Amino acid sequence: MSLQEVCGRIQPLDPNLLVKAQARLDRLTKPLGSLGRLEEMAARYVMITGELKPSVPRGAVFTFAADHGVTKEGVSAYPREVTPQMVLNFLRGGAGVNVLARHAGVDVRVVDIGVDHDFGSVPGLIAKKVMRGTRNLLAEPAMTRAQAEQSVLVGVELATQAAREGVGLIGTGDMGIGNTTPSAAITAVMTGRPVAEVTGRGAGIDEAGHARKVTVIQHALDLHRPDRTDALDVLAKVGGLEIGGLAGLILGAAAARVPVVLDGFIAGAAALIAVGLQPRCREYLIASHRSVERGHQAILDHVGAKPLLDLDLRLGEGTGACLGMSLVCAAIKIYNEMATFDEAGVAEKA
Repeated sequence: MSLQEVCGRIQPLDPNLLVKAQARLDRLTKPLGSLGRLEEMAARYVMITGELKPSVPRGAVFTFAADHGVTKEGVSAYPREVTPQMVLNFLRGGAGVNVLARHAGVDVRVVDIGVDHDFGSVPGLIAKKVMRGTRNLLAEPAMTRAQAEQSVLVGVELATQAAREGVGLIGTGDMGIGNTTPSAAITAVMTGRPVAEVTGRGAGIDEAGHARKVTVIQHALDLHRPDRTDALDVLAKVGGLEIGGLAGLILGAAAARVPVVLDGFIAGAAALIAVGLQPRCREYLIASHRSVERGHQAILDHVGAKPLLDLDLRLGEGTGACLGMSLVCAAIKIYNEMATFDEAGVAEKA
């Protein structure tokens, strides 16, 4: 499936489905609207999937891993060797995303889309390497346009396959030392905000490192002049392979009418690329939380998403997405399992 084909398959949502879902929610044994955003999530799930009586979905969070050439510029607090080490940690089930996925009852699928390491044959790892890390965006484009498109299509393929397997809720996750730098660059371009306003400290760089990071991003944007009206151009010049994979995951899921629960800042940058490629996919997004990473609020504003949680998270991996997926499943249980006033023999408000 080409990128144009998958974008063409994403359809506008039918607001009548939202009205029908809300009508059922209003008949449940509770004051109108008293379950707040849980009601909103249930109604949105119905509208996205088109299922008026949905089952609690099988969920999967995809954690895309890749390296970044820009780490040579000292923009991260950790060495790039951590990326493959964490991939192996994910596969052993010992990372934060694994713990919260088990808590939420969702699968974790780990994707090597661009780690600068040869894993060989490792059970459980989805091998989709496009290249061994991006190039240093301070000196040259992070990747070619063809490589950027290939990374997006990897995500499309995985979302499409998951939907065929019966996965009804998809979460986004990421791992890549240095990936808040391309994410901030994408955010600055796509939202039009100043670089300093959307660039945070990532995994914990100090004041000098933060100043260097802002300078690196600004120089890269001045050098490459990515075109904000061409999301693939932005991804190729200042993006990352895992960001491209996540953008494709969003598009593929939306094309299959599967809701997507976003994690934090890096997933948000991917959402900016996906929405840039097909604005209709915005309706299929659920923001799990508001990250403390500077710039995330600008992304949420741009895509029109209101986060479910505000827990000062900034880990990534898909940790926030797992919590958000748990809330979506709780909302569907409310929708399905609560009795109506008629069923329970309870008098309604006079």
